[in-house]
Amino acid sequence: MSLNLPAGVQVAGPIKPGYESILTHDALALVAKLHRAFEGRRQELLQARVARQARIDAGEMPDFLPETKAIREGDWKISPLPKALERRRTEITGPVEAKMIINAYNSGADSYMTDFEDSNSPNWDNQVQGQINLYKAIRRELSFKGDNGKEYKLNEKIATLQIRPRGWHLDEKHVTVDGQRVSGGIFDFGLVFFHNAKEQIARGAGPFFYLPKMESHLEARLWNDIFVMTQEHCGVPQGTIKATVLVETILATFEMEEILYELRNHSAGLNAGRWDYIFSCIKKFKKNKNFCLAQRSAITMEVPFMRGYALALVQARQARRTGHGRHVGAHPD
Repeated sequence: MSLNLPAGVQVAGPIKPGYESILTHDALALVAKLHRAFEGRRQELLQARVARQARIDAGEMPDFLPETKAIREGDWKISPLPKALERRRTEITGPVEAKMIINAYNSGADSYMTDFEDSNSPNWDNQVQGQINLYKAIRRELSFKGDNGKEYKLNEKIATLQIRPRGWHLDEKHVTVDGQRVSGGIFDFGLVFFHNAKEQIARGAGPFFYLPKMESHLEARLWNDIFVMTQEHCGVPQGTIKATVLVETILATFEMEEILYELRNHSAGLNAGRWDYIFSCIKKFKKNKNFCLAQRSAITMEVPFMRGYALALVQARQARRTGHGRHVGAHPD
């Protein structure tokens, strides 16, 4: 099966029945537009990660940025949230597989983060079939029948959907634009927004996103600029997108207010990603002989460095919220 591809776009992954409904000319044209506008910045930011790691390996310790002191001390708030995001006491997450989507939607949780990243093995079929599954789920058309004959369907009352694209460090190797691999995050975000944003707006439940693995406010600025361009391209009012940032790297904790500031017109809050945060500490300080963690099971949210991280997140978020019902939290990842 062949696709009608925009100029400069190549798709190397197999095209199974139904994939053409997602990998459309216009949807891939948006992905290509975002790639051409922002891939240079993404690569610069990834190189900045490498350079910063080299400085940490040489003994530099993370600290708050002097150049952004005015933001931390400034009087500003993030934009108000839509009603659909005002209640998020219980959240559930899972991959973009059909049965998992239905079960998560029906779980009784306030919010459901569907995941193109950590909990989903990001192979080609999982990513594209996941897009198909979400397209159907958003329109209440998704169903699933197990090998045992059990049928799964969406309930009348379902959780509020939030979508996690891949982080900046991951490519989508099956799609290239002008010979370059596209960002996995741009691929995931661009396709799901193009196909579903207006439907979600009509239903009063989106488009809402979770942003993973960021290490600096400049990486948040990149997402914000992508949001602005995408909303303009698709004819969606600016500020419609709302995104929660998963603070799951040690470096991001020193720039939480700056991250909120960069996304202030699109922010839906901060969330603590426990296990990735622990891994980030190990990874960043791997050459520091004075840094050592206990057995993983002993690193709870009550140990000092984890409690400090969680309280700093809450403090940053509460200081910048508008009104009530905003979200801060701890995530199981």
